[in-house]
Amino acid sequence: MADDRVVDSAADDLERAAEAALRPRRLADFVGQPVVRDQLSLVLDAANARNTPPDHVLLSGPPGLGKTTLAMIIAAEVDGALRMTSGPAIQHAGDLAAILSSLQERDVLFIDEIHRLARPAEEMLYLAMEDYRVDVVVGKGPGATSIPLSLPPFTVVGATTRAGLLPAPLRDRFGFTGHLEFYSPAELEQVLRRSAGLLGVELRGDAAAELASRSRGTPRIANRLLRRVQDFAQVRGTGVLDLAAAHGALDVFEVDRLGLDRLDRAVLQALCQRFGGGPVGLTTLAVTVGEEPETVETVAEPFLVREGLIVRTPRGRMATPAAYDHLGLRPPSEGMLFA
Repeated sequence: MADDRVVDSAADDLERAAEAALRPRRLADFVGQPVVRDQLSLVLDAANARNTPPDHVLLSGPPGLGKTTLAMIIAAEVDGALRMTSGPAIQHAGDLAAILSSLQERDVLFIDEIHRLARPAEEMLYLAMEDYRVDVVVGKGPGATSIPLSLPPFTVVGATTRAGLLPAPLRDRFGFTGHLEFYSPAELEQVLRRSAGLLGVELRGDAAAELASRSRGTPRIANRLLRRVQDFAQVRGTGVLDLAAAHGALDVFEVDRLGLDRLDRAVLQALCQRFGGGPVGLTTLAVTVGEEPETVETVAEPFLVREGLIVRTPRGRMATPAAYDHLGLRPPSEGMLFA
């Protein structure tokens, strides 16, 4: 039920295709992440000056903040080809060996969700990243032989939303590690204005500010909301992406002023109205809102916790006074709320 959320920071293949036209091609065009952008610029400029591939790069942070875009930019900046795969897609060492053996010098291998690599592939990647070679095992049993295969210098760009799950030996092989932070509304306005220009639509300043404030600090969500406002303006408006079109589209897709959607509000309403603010166990809360516990825990809960609307306690989830205020309800006394 939560797969079609307009404020979901994940993306499917269809949306990734739509995003491709909006991605910046060079680091100078990348909006936001000033610290990572500056550090990465130094790494890339130094590598180009030495005419060598840059160090392996690890990018961590929540989904939708630009890890894939930065991988594409790295490949463009070093004039290398980009090969894209993901941890779950590499289940055997042979799968990784086939990819590595096809790389050319200065190519960039982007591995999304790198923390989900299978262990045999992970061990092969250690050797490839450090010594630029892989050992291909031919045959089985006592007669099996290992044939070393040299690789041209290349760069691995790993992306992960859960850096803590990355094994230390793999993490240590990355020469540069960057953590992407959520965007400010001002930065999201820049993203929206740039995307509107690429889409060839007129986006008014007040509409851009409204969309930025409801995008949960995530460019992917901002661009998705922009496309929905474009749809609304084309079908039910004047064709201009003004404040009226923004409000109309946001109302249709049930995105409120904090960026909460139906599922988020259902969780808050269940906590505040049905359970008196909690504490409530995850399973009970999920049954109440008609979702799987994993959906509530991984899809709705992180943003609600980050915004200070709910808290996790040893006894279960609890609503904060801010949650009552957002729903227009009167909270119980502070002592009762956090008893």
